[in-house]
Amino acid sequence: MDSNEWWGLVERARDVVGDRADDRDAPDDPLPAALADVLATLEPDRIAAFAVTAVTVADSAYRWPLWNAAYLIEGGCGDDGFMDFRDGLALLGREAFSRAVADPDSLADVPVVVRMSRGERGWIGYESLSAPVDEAYRRVRGETDSLHVAVEAALRERIRPAEPAGESWDAEDDEANRRRLPRLAALFAG
Repeated sequence: MDSNEWWGLVERARDVVGDRADDRDAPDDPLPAALADVLATLEPDRIAAFAVTAVTVADSAYRWPLWNAAYLIEGGCGDDGFMDFRDGLALLGREAFSRAVADPDSLADVPVVVRMSRGERGWIGYESLSAPVDEAYRRVRGETDSLHVAVEAALRERIRPAEPAGESWDAEDDEANRRRLPRLAALFAG
């Protein structure tokens, strides 16, 4: 599945839920179910292709500057947290995702990030894009084992990043954050 088709499917789900599409912290977050509904209209091999492309999309955001932005926004961010952050970032849509990968400081413009900086409820992260994929596949095929086999086989042929790209710095260094992520550092200054 090419990235245009992948992002189109995400946008279809976002359109369904409208203004509730950007916050994964809501107790009744509608976006994962909407994405599962959109994916359930596909053939099983297309759902598997969506899952493979999701990994590629998340890998494209495997960058130190974005990880440090996630650290600031979330008040800390380990390996698992950064995987969740990248999956949730993808659910913000292609425009927000691409802008954040190119310039992590642009996350200061995302309304849920602004709410988080004020200590209000909100979260970008999403535990795993595999949940709505599994749900859609289960609806179509009645099982997920063949999905997991297909995705693992496709990913075996891919070279995945061993470590984040880009320049790293100490995410707890306030001065470095002010230089590299000035808008986010201002939002989350203690």
